[in-house]
Amino acid sequence: MSDGHTERNEPLPYPFAAPTALQVPPEWSELRQTCPIARVTLPSGDEAALLTRYEDVRSVLADPRFTRELSAPGAARITDTESGGLFNSPVSRTLAAEGHERWRRMVGKWFTAKRMSALRPGIEARTEQLVDEMLAHGRPADLVTHVAFPLPVWVICDMLGVPESDREAFAHWSDVSLSLTRFDEAEIDTAQDEFTAYLSELVEGKRAHPGDDLLSRLMDATDAEGRPMSGAALVATAQALLVAGHETTAGMIAKMVALLLADRRHWERLLADRTLVRTAVEEMLRFDGNGGFGLPRYLSEDAVVGGDVVPSGTTVICSMAAANRDESAFEGADELDLGRSPNPHIAFGAGAHSCLGQPLARTELQTVLDVLLRRLPDLELAVEPGELRRVEGLVVGRLQELPVRW
Repeated sequence: MSDGHTERNEPLPYPFAAPTALQVPPEWSELRQTCPIARVTLPSGDEAALLTRYEDVRSVLADPRFTRELSAPGAARITDTESGGLFNSPVSRTLAAEGHERWRRMVGKWFTAKRMSALRPGIEARTEQLVDEMLAHGRPADLVTHVAFPLPVWVICDMLGVPESDREAFAHWSDVSLSLTRFDEAEIDTAQDEFTAYLSELVEGKRAHPGDDLLSRLMDATDAEGRPMSGAALVATAQALLVAGHETTAGMIAKMVALLLADRRHWERLLADRTLVRTAVEEMLRFDGNGGFGLPRYLSEDAVVGGDVVPSGTTVICSMAAANRDESAFEGADELDLGRSPNPHIAFGAGAHSCLGQPLARTELQTVLDVLLRRLPDLELAVEPGELRRVEGLVVGRLQELPVRW
């Protein structure tokens, strides 16, 4: 494969390490400039091509020739487990069999910005309650434990009609589902079996006693041809939404607050002008240097990316987080500008496969930030920013804890 720039004899091990939990890997900048289509070795040992430039990542994610067929012969395995990890999991294969566009049309209408706005008062009330509990706990406190994790779990459980009391089990099952190197084959198989059995029982219970929740409504939903969603797809949908609906948002709440408090001038700017909350959330989604693995795609025919030929059979990893720091797309890309507008970041992906739940994530992030600014104007980190630790070995990026005081 020609990269049109520096030819590397040896592939780089991927994902890259970063100096601290809030900083970006130094490889991003170097590769964007010298080797924007870089050879990398995945945790499985297989080789793939990594994209780090904004235009390249955006174009590939919107190009139907770059498919999600990661089980195709010759496609690189992401992990060395037989299950193939998140991107080639039983859930992914079930939803693919259902038809991705059909599935998105059936589920996506429940995640419109208008519907999510209607949820905001409930999200705000729940955040207030969690802040009250954190204040009662006393300082210092871990914002991940008290706010960032329980809020998105409550929101998605409430939407799906799932008991919040089972959230600790969801946390474990989600982590295993998102494993790159953190769990072994036996742990993954056990968690997958437990999660599927739990949700199968939940779906059957809702068939017998439907409620006013998303899963119950999806049972009655049909596509344009009048076909309902299959039982297996309902279980896979519940699993996909439970994992995606809390894991990434919980991680981003903590990272957002950490970024604002690491240089407290950002927090002070928001205290002085609350109208910046919306643009601030978008900017922190763009600025997040701990965005996770990225999105893999499989190329079934030769294609040109950024002027270079990528051959058929290549597995491509699109790093949205690296692309969001591209100076050619964002002026002052390595500067956090809370008023940045427009801000065409691709933290949620791009094209037909962009994140279905982004209106919900935005609503939660904006609501949490509003409440924290109002309730805890004196909030500050209880440790130095460099002491914060990432959770390692998962597809998504998040902090282990976020100690704060007020």
